[in-house]
Amino acid sequence: MKKLIASVSLAASTLMAASLPPVRSSVQGDYVEARTADVYTGPCFANAEVDLVGDLAVFGWKVKKGEWQGINVDGLSVIGVVKASGTLGYIHSNAYPVKSVIIVDERATPAQRLALQSFAKKMGGDLLTDVVRVDVQPIEFTMEGDSVHSAKAKLTAGTLAAIETRAMQEGDHLCHNEVTWYEPLTKLDHSMAAYTLANKFTGPELGTTWSYPEKRSSFVGSFHYND
Repeated sequence: MKKLIASVSLAASTLMAASLPPVRSSVQGDYVEARTADVYTGPCFANAEVDLVGDLAVFGWKVKKGEWQGINVDGLSVIGVVKASGTLGYIHSNAYPVKSVIIVDERATPAQRLALQSFAKKMGGDLLTDVVRVDVQPIEFTMEGDSVHSAKAKLTAGTLAAIETRAMQEGDHLCHNEVTWYEPLTKLDHSMAAYTLANKFTGPELGTTWSYPEKRSSFVGSFHYND
């Protein structure tokens, strides 16, 4: 009799769970990344850098509005930091394995922090598969105007990581045949290459720290995700 009751209860619970609507995610916001190789460049510069630099990157999302798996994450930010085995985005070699750190906004609640980690892993894909540490920092992400019209952005995570960019200028065109050599590290609605004023990471978890300013190595963009 007890087994029958348990079976009926289990069946009822399964039916109830199956009838519940799936938890949807819908987010939109701004994005910035900085790498250690030029992403906007000519063939001569790109060939000189490939497999020598470009294996390190900092990238971050600021959610303007949205929910992730039912958790509201309006106004919060999350950052990925990666160390790859080769130049990120180079199609003729494998940049994997990649080790990574995720930095979540200290303003987030415990539930929001978990949601931000899940969101970053979804958007970062294979780059954020092997996460060696999740850190919590005061994150500030500002953008002049909007990502469609401005390449001026600033992202800081305490003293742990930072990106600062500006728009490309005439003096940044060294070969005068520059193109967008690499694509952004995540799917974006809109992106533009930007000049890097700051790109640094000071944590010990990836076995290296870096500061790579004054390169044509950034992207500024906007994103949205719906499921």
